[in-house]
Amino acid sequence: MSTLIVLMPPRDPAVHSQEWQLPELPFVLLDKAGNTQRAGRSALGLLPKASATVLMIAARDLLMLATAVPPLKGPRLRQALPNVVEDHLIQDAQTCHLALDPRRLADGRQVVAAIDRGWFRFLLEGFTAAGHRNLRAVPVARCLPAAQAVETVQQVQVTEPAGPGAAPDGAAAGTPATEPAAEPVTACVLGHVVATAPMLLPGVAPEPAAATAQAALELAIVRGALAEGFAVPAASIAATVTALAGGAPVSAYVLTNLPGEPVSAAARASLAAALPGAQTLTFEALARRALACRFDLCQFEFASQPWRLDRATLRRLRVPIVLVAASLVVAVVGANIQWLMMARQRDAISAQMTELLLNAFPKTTVVLDPAGQMARQLQQLRLAAGEPSPDDFLALSDGLARSLGPVPANGIAALDYHDRRLDVTFKPGVNVDADLAKRLAGNGLAGTVDASTGKWTIRSAS
Repeated sequence: MSTLIVLMPPRDPAVHSQEWQLPELPFVLLDKAGNTQRAGRSALGLLPKASATVLMIAARDLLMLATAVPPLKGPRLRQALPNVVEDHLIQDAQTCHLALDPRRLADGRQVVAAIDRGWFRFLLEGFTAAGHRNLRAVPVARCLPAAQAVETVQQVQVTEPAGPGAAPDGAAAGTPATEPAAEPVTACVLGHVVATAPMLLPGVAPEPAAATAQAALELAIVRGALAEGFAVPAASIAATVTALAGGAPVSAYVLTNLPGEPVSAAARASLAAALPGAQTLTFEALARRALACRFDLCQFEFASQPWRLDRATLRRLRVPIVLVAASLVVAVVGANIQWLMMARQRDAISAQMTELLLNAFPKTTVVLDPAGQMARQLQQLRLAAGEPSPDDFLALSDGLARSLGPVPANGIAALDYHDRRLDVTFKPGVNVDADLAKRLAGNGLAGTVDASTGKWTIRSAS
């Protein structure tokens, strides 16, 4: 199963929703074995199709909170989440799409991610309209190397300065004390800020992002299970990371090999200088980590439903649906035509049988069953001519005599003929073999035996 992984740009809050436009998007296409088939940057309508599509949502679009979530499920949980996070949001909680991290923290809380519902719907509907099915959206901050780390509390040695009032809780001045270590922080520069709206002056070319020291860069800060994103001037990246870390150890990364980004030495040097000492993180490595992320933002009304018949699915299935409908129409019409032809054949055969009966027996006044009436008339003619009937006593007894085989003829104790059948009672001790019924059938008779009395009943097979 092939997978398409796409990095989404952040939303510009100053741009109206009617002016939203997606620029060319960096992507990686992986085959079912995990090998890279294609990588590049393309417009939404020209992205390659895959069995599954993973969208990496920008850190600046998400607000991630760790909070206690009531033990609810389904629609009731969806109704309760806005009340849980509304105190942490600037905009109305009802205008935000809230997604719940399935993994609980060590203290029992869960991470809730909030994103503007209109922007999230704009992204998903755009990919759906472009023919991408089986969508999944993950936070790009969870794709960073330390984003999946488990929260831990460490003890570090801190030497308190000597002096009056400096020792906490009565500890001696200048003696080592322990305090919880600050949680490690991961900082990553994800590239230059990308506009998601048309320029006000289309005829004016924008200045290259890497040309000025004040160019805005996308910065993601990950602290345990929580993350946040900023658009920070390139000259202020290092100071911003230091201020936000607050003395905690920082693992710094810079996203490189981003498809479509300038590859000149000056551009690489400007990104590396934005965060001194940062390690390089390739876009392909970031995309592969997105496959392992289990925090899917497509929840509740945005949950992936491949069986849902929306407009895109109907357009794609239009030809098969037309073929199935045409096949059903042809089958129904063909079945009715065949039934009419067979009905006409039945009527023609019945008319021929009636004509034959009336020609042979002109005195017949009512014809209800031509075949049965013909058989009865012929039987009456045989009786009138002195021929025995197949169910007469003589015909039945003669067929029985020819069918006895190894059964001795003097072994019959009694013969009883009534209602056109012959009841045969054998003497006690006479062994009647199991092939007697087969021999009777060979002579045009049908024989059944009563298991309780051993009496055989013989009739004409015709």
